[in-house]
Amino acid sequence: MRGPKVTAPRVVGSSETPVAAPRRRTSHIVLGAAILTLGTLAVALRKTDAHIECGPGFIARAPRCLGCPPPLVAQGQACDAPDVRIAIPETTLAVGPSDWEAEGRVAPRLVHVAPFAIDAFEATVAKVERHASSDGARAATNLTRDEAAAYCAVRGGRLPTEDEWMVAAASGGAPGSAPGAPADEGRVRRYPWGDTGAVCRRAAWGLERGPCAHGALGPDSVGAHPDGDTPTGIHDLAGNVAEWVAGVTGVTGAAGVTGDLPSPRGTYGIARGGSYRTALATELRTWSRMEIPVSSRNPDVGVRCAYEGASGTAIPGYPRRSP
Repeated sequence: MRGPKVTAPRVVGSSETPVAAPRRRTSHIVLGAAILTLGTLAVALRKTDAHIECGPGFIARAPRCLGCPPPLVAQGQACDAPDVRIAIPETTLAVGPSDWEAEGRVAPRLVHVAPFAIDAFEATVAKVERHASSDGARAATNLTRDEAAAYCAVRGGRLPTEDEWMVAAASGGAPGSAPGAPADEGRVRRYPWGDTGAVCRRAAWGLERGPCAHGALGPDSVGAHPDGDTPTGIHDLAGNVAEWVAGVTGVTGAAGVTGDLPSPRGTYGIARGGSYRTALATELRTWSRMEIPVSSRNPDVGVRCAYEGASGTAIPGYPRRSP
């Protein structure tokens, strides 16, 4: 005789709990991870863009400052920097290790230069290539030292000497101020704009691998960081592109000849000012320099020309500021 049929109690959800519930949990985890990743990426992008601080009229788009505001000159779709030269008076500077980072790298010496003028802007793509374009105001690069000297010669100028470059970048006063401002006589600035504040808004630097942006493949538009101007109104003496100066050194790095003659093969030239690739603020100091082969074409080295005499033109829209 058969006993009563015993039916096992049905566990509600027993057939789906072992499979479907883990799937839901897994999908929730994946979705949460995706949201977290997107959020992290958005924060990172905002952080990168937040470091790009451009001058009035420029649009910050990491790793560039875009646009063609004054004093840049727009003609149709083309953009370029104006031909502006800044007069530098006869100046004497006592150059030395003004801070501990310069110890062992800066030999104390007295610098004296006669009056001269220097371009307010680095040479642009439009000027060097003689071709108008919407990005013509970008700093020109990939020039050998002799090509840079030839460019300046066509403009009626020459490469600045190291001492002239140093005076333009580091001397304390404005043009003509030396006789009437003895407090500035001989004072050397740590940076072109002053002694402190090597921040991203003052120069195009740290744009390749940080700290100001990432992914830069070339320099920025000239004049895009006016907060980093010298008191005399010279743009981009720190960052954007390093600038060839007159003089070469021997293959062993020993002091060599200076001048505008073609450079012997195998020699090294001097570039100053740091560039968009510079990652350390100390490399923006007015005493910083680098030696590179005179025949090299570097994506972060350009030129700024100097001229005999002290005739100069003020930059419209950019008043001189105090050091």
